[in-house]
Amino acid sequence: MSDTTDCIFCKIVRGDFGTEFVAESDNAVAFRDISPMAPTHVLVVPKRHVSSLQDLLPGNSALAGELLELASTVARLEGVADSGYRVVTNDGADGGQTIFHLHFHVLGGRRLNAGMG
Repeated sequence: MSDTTDCIFCKIVRGDFGTEFVAESDNAVAFRDISPMAPTHVLVVPKRHVSSLQDLLPGNSALAGELLELASTVARLEGVADSGYRVVTNDGADGGQTIFHLHFHVLGGRRLNAGMG
C-alpha cells in the first residue's frame, strides 16, 4: 500500500472534488471515467486504498466480491446489463495501470471489440 495523500481516487472517495457517484456500497464507490472509452464507462473503486489487484491480499475476498457486485449494479443502472458489458482491471505498469488505486472499468453501451473471452 502506498501513501494515499496524493491518490486521485482517494480524494474522489473522500469527496474532495464533489464527484457524483453512480452507485455506492459499504466499501466501494462507482463514478464516471473522465476519458470514456465507451458510452458507458464507469470506474468501481474500493473506499480504502488498495494499490492494485496484486495488493488485494488473501482475506479480502469479501471486498473483491463487493467490487464485482457493484460493477454488476452499475451495469443494471446504466442499462447495459441485458445487451452486455465488459468489466476489466489493469494491474501494474506493464498491465497498463496508470492510477495505482485498484479500480474496475465497467464498459458498455455499444458493441465492444472481441477480446479474450
